[in-house]
Amino acid sequence: MDLAAMPGLNGVEATRRVRAALPDTQVLVLSIHEGADSVLAALRAGARGYLVKGATKHEAARALRDVAKGGAVFGGSVADQVLSRVQESSRTTRRGSEQFPGPTDRELEVLDLVAAGLPNAAIATRLFLSDKTVRNVVSLALAKIHARDRSDAVLKAREAGLGA
Repeated sequence: MDLAAMPGLNGVEATRRVRAALPDTQVLVLSIHEGADSVLAALRAGARGYLVKGATKHEAARALRDVAKGGAVFGGSVADQVLSRVQESSRTTRRGSEQFPGPTDRELEVLDLVAAGLPNAAIATRLFLSDKTVRNVVSLALAKIHARDRSDAVLKAREAGLGA
């Protein structure tokens, strides 16, 4: 699967749909994007592996075989990106969950980005979510932290150490 935009759809959403329709299908992403946001979005959608374009034929063939057998494959710097982001996300989630035990990990992740000053459209792009999904997650998070509005949520989140 390539993450490039297709007419009306991107690779992350295509992966999500393939996995929903055919759960036994294993997806390997091949993309020019090697940032952690792209990798994590693909994994959340159900991909089992991620290679950056430029991988050798040998690496690609091996990755296809491993993913087809149910393995997980991360090429080159992708593994370092994922590890770094997971560790960062884990710290953010722990930090946020101490102050706000109600929100889910996803809600805390979005709340962290709201507190960092990102608008919904930027959050949607970064997390490979639809604008509507981000609006819904923001609304749920605000309710769970008892924020009157987005500004109040930013203040509360920053007091809790989010948005740094």
